[in-house]
Amino acid sequence: MTKATHDTLADLDLGTPAPFTAAAFALPALLACQFLLAGQSLFAGLPWDLHGALGGLIAIPVFTLLGYSLAMRRLRGFGWWAGVIGLLYALQLALASFGPGALALHPFNAALLLTASLIFLLKVERRRAASAHES
Repeated sequence: MTKATHDTLADLDLGTPAPFTAAAFALPALLACQFLLAGQSLFAGLPWDLHGALGGLIAIPVFTLLGYSLAMRRLRGFGWWAGVIGLLYALQLALASFGPGALALHPFNAALLLTASLIFLLKVERRRAASAHES
């Protein structure tokens, strides 16, 4: 699956845009911070407002990944995973706002979102490594 015809390895000579790469790195880091803030809110009395504010800020890398994947032909191979991340993020916001019953699923969905973001980062790094190897 790592041959040059793989869809995430298209047009390696054109490189990978820096904002796309930065968003791929930022998303799992921000999600990890979300888990830490949730723990601090639950067990150390930190206000939940910080968790909510950071949750809104996470929209920036989510939409950056989605936008680049849809707009740039060479990054369209990332579209499926960017779409999964976008859907999981939207579901995360919905679960946070629909009351205690839905909120109970919020941590599970967060784990799925973190997993998807790590897989996405791995795919971006594979592209960058293949691009460096091709040079």
